[in-house]
Amino acid sequence: MFEDLQKAVLEGEGEEGLNLTRAYLDSGEKPEEIIRDGLVAAMNEVGKRFKAYEMYLPEVIMSANVVKKSMQLLEPLIQESDMLSMGKIIMATVKGDLHDIGKNLVSMMLEGAGFQIIDLGVDVPVHRIIAAIEENRATVVGISALLTTTMMALEPAIQQIHEKRPGTKVMVGGAPITQEFATKIGADGFAPDALRAIDLAKKLVG
Repeated sequence: MFEDLQKAVLEGEGEEGLNLTRAYLDSGEKPEEIIRDGLVAAMNEVGKRFKAYEMYLPEVIMSANVVKKSMQLLEPLIQESDMLSMGKIIMATVKGDLHDIGKNLVSMMLEGAGFQIIDLGVDVPVHRIIAAIEENRATVVGISALLTTTMMALEPAIQQIHEKRPGTKVMVGGAPITQEFATKIGADGFAPDALRAIDLAKKLVG
């Protein structure tokens, strides 16, 4: 089931994916099943191929864009469904940092993997992140920094999140970030790229 939709995702065919999604809806298929067994299943395969060097980043981005297009059609139909996502994740670039390409790619990939993403954008003060956690009842936050100057803002942000919202897991990423630095500042996880961010998010949500 949904093999043709999976194929469209794997081949980066956005319009084909959208047309197939519409056709499945018209034939009475449930939106949650189209997401789980079509889109998410395809992105899981994309992840496997990427790790095996059978797909490369431009192809991964094309596949994620197919999922994004179809999700825009499906999400309004399942807002009340418990099956909407594997969990909610707040995404933000730390205060003082205006870079968002990496954050956007990670957000796109996480959404393709079945997570509901609340993207706060760039240059986000920690009080906005904490408010978004409370408002959305999210249990995981992803914070990025691309500059060595702004990465220093991660530690106080993480401390405040843990203090104000105990139990919230914070994952970090960005070009200057390392596992050693992430551990030092109290982050709950670090991912060096978008595909590994999916694996990390699954562990943190679980």
